Amino acid sequence: MEGAVKNKLYFLFIIFCSVVFSQQLKEVELTIYNQNLALVKEKREVELKKGTQVLKIQDVAGRIDPASVHFKSITAPDECFILEQSFDYDLISQHKLLEKYIGKEIEIKEYLQEKDATKEITKKGILISIHDGRVVKIGDKIHLNPQGVIVLPDLPEGLITKPTLSWLLSNKKDGRHIVEISYLTEGINWTADYVLVVDKYDKMLDLTGWVTIDNQSGTTYKEAKLKLIAGDIHRVELQAGIRRDVVFKAAVAEVEEPQFKQKEFFEYHIYTLQRKTTIKDNEKKQIEFVKATDVAAKKLYIYDGAKFSWWGLASTSDDLYGDRCNKKVWVILEFKNSKENNLGLPLPKGKMRVYKKDEEDMLQFIGEDQIDHTPKDETIRIYLGNAFDIVGERKLLDRKSTSNTQELKIEIKIKNRKKENIEVVVIERHYAANWRILDSTHKWTKRDVNTIEFILPVAKEKEETIVYSVKYWW
Repeated sequence: MEGAVKNKLYFLFIIFCSVVFSQQLKEVELTIYNQNLALVKEKREVELKKGTQVLKIQDVAGRIDPASVHFKSITAPDECFILEQSFDYDLISQHKLLEKYIGKEIEIKEYLQEKDATKEITKKGILISIHDGRVVKIGDKIHLNPQGVIVLPDLPEGLITKPTLSWLLSNKKDGRHIVEISYLTEGINWTADYVLVVDKYDKMLDLTGWVTIDNQSGTTYKEAKLKLIAGDIHRVELQAGIRRDVVFKAAVAEVEEPQFKQKEFFEYHIYTLQRKTTIKDNEKKQIEFVKATDVAAKKLYIYDGAKFSWWGLASTSDDLYGDRCNKKVWVILEFKNSKENNLGLPLPKGKMRVYKKDEEDMLQFIGEDQIDHTPKDETIRIYLGNAFDIVGERKLLDRKSTSNTQELKIEIKIKNRKKENIEVVVIERHYAANWRILDSTHKWTKRDVNTIEFILPVAKEKEETIVYSVKYWW
């Protein structure tokens, strides 16, 4: 009788192993969102028996959202049903192994070197605690961090070597099944990184865009169909991703056609890689997704002199006289993302790094900025830093006030210490509900309800001054 029971258990074990290990991955599709999230879709070929059984798949991401898991038999969708599904992620570690043996007997082996031989000493004891070191009761005595190697009799139940998806299935069709599995996982993200090289006159640039994929999800995706979603997708809860040391790799294909094709998708944009790629766990990989040459660009100088403005005034009395006004002039690189300008592709948000060749024909880094998702035909402005040889100064020259009005006379001076002529965009902001420019030495343009703008040419090594008056009332 006992032998029959053993044979039956052995038979069930063989069936279980065949269900667990007789699997073949047929297809992987990976859709990555730029919000530390990915949708993994797989097709696998598995052997299923008739009746109730367990199917386990181990090579899955370690940061799965268990509530997002979907399983379906494509071969027999009406004959294979899920009774239960679970995600096991209690992975083996030294600490967890010892945790399972608290209160149980363990062996401690110590190896002593005596002349030309090694002597083995084995002690048995009860593991009492592993907090701040090991505490073992050997005989009637308590030993703190006893020397030697701990030997455990077997692997405790419930610990696994890899994250595992498990299904309890009720199946009516015996044989091979093609099954579809999908799930959401965190720990994988993509960003767009751009490299811009401007010409010596700051009027043309070459742009290369790279997709940077950072995979910290806990598994490798081999020969995957890759899709990227650009857009701000709402999520109920978004946890911060785990950062680890990564290996950086760049994938460059020597092809003329773009590697990614983009299409509109719902209110987002989807970028599909036109070949399969492998994304390893703990890997950063870059793939080129856009390249443009001879893009017309313009360098702008912008001066926004008031640190803070309320009724046209600066934030402190010192600021009124220009002593503490903003004296920095911004350097902006501007270009249009249009087909006529050799671009015209929706550009995902990312960092733009700008370079320029020096007199020795060596590329030098001149600044970087972050852009948001930018549709085609929109203008992009990149803040590169502050001009070294251009200084701005803003002063309040006069003020007249009544109970419900205020008139201000403001002076703005731009000093050009460069050996070339420049043009500076001067911005002035007026936050009162009612305001009107009374007079001005230079022509101005109203940009919005609060902002006016002067275009001020300044000759090389010269200064130019704007003086204007504004009235506020309430």
